[in-house]
Amino acid sequence: MSHDDFPTDRPAVVTCGLPYANGDLHIGHLRTYVGGDAYSRALERLGQETAFVSGSDMHGTPVAVNAEQEGVSPEAFALDWHERYAETFPKFNVEFDNYGHTHDETNTALTRELVRDLDDAGHLYEKEIMVAYDPVDDQYLPDRYVEGTCPYCGAHARGDECDEGCQRHLEPGEIEDPESTITGNPAEYRERTHKFFAVSEFADYLSEFLDRLEGTANARNQPREWIEQGLQDWCITRDMDWGVDYPGGETTESSQEGGEAADSQDLVLYVWVDAPIEYVASTKQYAERVGPEAFDWEAAWKEGASDAHPEGGEIVHVIGRDIIQHHTIFWPAMLEATDHAEPRAVMASGFVTLGGKGFSTSRDRAVWADEYLDEGFHPDPLRYYLATNGGFQQDVDFSWEKFAERVNTELVGTVGNFLYRSLLFAHRNYDDGPDADAPSDDVAARIDEAVEDVAAAVNDYSVRALGDAVTDLARFGNEYIQRSEPWKLVDEEPDEAERVIYDCVALAKAIAVLFEPLAPEKSERLWDQLGEPGSVHDATVEAAGEAPAGDLSEPTELFEQIEDERVEALNEKLDARVAESESDRDDDSDGDDDSDEQNGGASDDTDMTDIEPLSDDRISFDEFQELDIRVGRIEEADGIDGADDLVRLTVDLGAETRTIVAGLKQLHDVDDLPDAKVIVLANLEKAELFGVESNGMVLAAGEEADLLTTYEDAGPGTKVK
Repeated sequence: MSHDDFPTDRPAVVTCGLPYANGDLHIGHLRTYVGGDAYSRALERLGQETAFVSGSDMHGTPVAVNAEQEGVSPEAFALDWHERYAETFPKFNVEFDNYGHTHDETNTALTRELVRDLDDAGHLYEKEIMVAYDPVDDQYLPDRYVEGTCPYCGAHARGDECDEGCQRHLEPGEIEDPESTITGNPAEYRERTHKFFAVSEFADYLSEFLDRLEGTANARNQPREWIEQGLQDWCITRDMDWGVDYPGGETTESSQEGGEAADSQDLVLYVWVDAPIEYVASTKQYAERVGPEAFDWEAAWKEGASDAHPEGGEIVHVIGRDIIQHHTIFWPAMLEATDHAEPRAVMASGFVTLGGKGFSTSRDRAVWADEYLDEGFHPDPLRYYLATNGGFQQDVDFSWEKFAERVNTELVGTVGNFLYRSLLFAHRNYDDGPDADAPSDDVAARIDEAVEDVAAAVNDYSVRALGDAVTDLARFGNEYIQRSEPWKLVDEEPDEAERVIYDCVALAKAIAVLFEPLAPEKSERLWDQLGEPGSVHDATVEAAGEAPAGDLSEPTELFEQIEDERVEALNEKLDARVAESESDRDDDSDGDDDSDEQNGGASDDTDMTDIEPLSDDRISFDEFQELDIRVGRIEEADGIDGADDLVRLTVDLGAETRTIVAGLKQLHDVDDLPDAKVIVLANLEKAELFGVESNGMVLAAGEEADLLTTYEDAGPGTKVK
């Protein structure tokens, strides 16, 4: 791993969190896969050697529970869903270099090898723990077989995760008021001997690792809280028969009287042991298919495997935010303990809501992946919407109205409009395409700037900025052709008209190259209309500035307008489906929700936000009056060298102008901050951060730093009462 700007000379691996093989995919699930695919393609556009891999998570209790309900084996159940996912992802132009699954021979062998290495290095030990047990049904209840109350926040929780509250990983025996999800019986705790990974030994390493980690801010900040609270060692075995068997075969004897011995042959590894190892296994399978000369999986994943790069390659994980802990605590500790390369970056996405409400599979309140395609929509507009609608770590609310607005305004009105009008004019007026020695200086400079924007987006881990680079370039093209009016120049100044249209064709070629990560199919179609040789998928950013081939075909419009009537019909169909599902649900005496978790999806019927309970500690009105809270206006904003998150703000507070340091760099476009009206705590004690004195605090809401502002026209210096 390096921290050099991309592209580097090391092999890169981009991974997406594994979907649980237990249910249909909806567009909320697609966000991380589209984001990972777009990021991987963008790396390749820069010339970075890249493998994009993932696979289906076949093991664990969610699969076992659902298989049991359907009366089939877990393997048959999971393989069926795996095959459906492998067919669905390409329909959305998500093209993994390898898509495997955790039950295949490669992953099983690598998992056993890594666990043996952990054991040989002394990082595993045995411990008697309390495991939930159904005395009526006479069986142990690992993970999703038990539900109860989270011991940390008091919310209803699953056996392995507080999915409705603090989202903390829960160890066996932690959940309070346990109840069997199979029978509904109250559960009791019984003592069993299990294997543990000594994660706590890696606290110092993990703290330093987080200092180095790149990606989204939530992936760095959230795990720091767990480290500060004290890391708990990790139980890596479960009492069930579906999963990767614990390697060894020796009998584990209980060391406490009354404890029940567990034969390690009867234990399987916890699903989160073998799941991330699939990243390595999938990379290995890809390398075996293309050959080590094309991609060296060991050089990417193993320390010391490459003399040139002994620290390994560039590993980038693209995940949902509910599995941050696994990818920033458990997984890097496993990698460090077994001499594997640590991740360079973790990009953790926010959730996708539907009309302000959480997706619910049980209530059919979702826009399903297949449903989207069945409605006749092209995959690329959805890719663009999911990638560019807000920062990657922010929650995104999907509605058919918002989707139509973005498509009509940006894809049709900005990008599509420029491309169609330019190429149609060129095709009608120049048989072999317009001819010129090179684009105009200002057009060439604008293309270079767009290329730089794409490189910056990659190094900032911002898929939204990838889209912005293209729409901004198309917006420039629209302004350029409108300002130049080549249709007026054709008769009076034909050479100047041809030069203008040549510039527009050059801009169109640059758009084809730079838009490929987000809209690969539409970009290939544009590439063909431009008469360019080969495939746009093989073009690097250097091609964006190269001369157009000039063999133009008659263009067709790339994107279709979505009419209001279509939106109304889609909403009516969704509302009717949800109403019917809820009616059926009310008639169902069981009324059980099925899980909606797949690679960072959220559990059913949540608002997908982490809302902390209101504090019981009160302050007096006099204490509140002591807070000097003012309206301010940001005049200048600049990043602080050496600080990943901090921005130096110059803020007008009416009576004076102050310098305030705020942690906004990863959450806001710094260039957009000037002129923003903000709320400032003015009488906070001064503090020095990275050598800059901060004189006040800008107030913001939530982890995404949603800046507080005023509804109307209160000016700088106005006091908040």
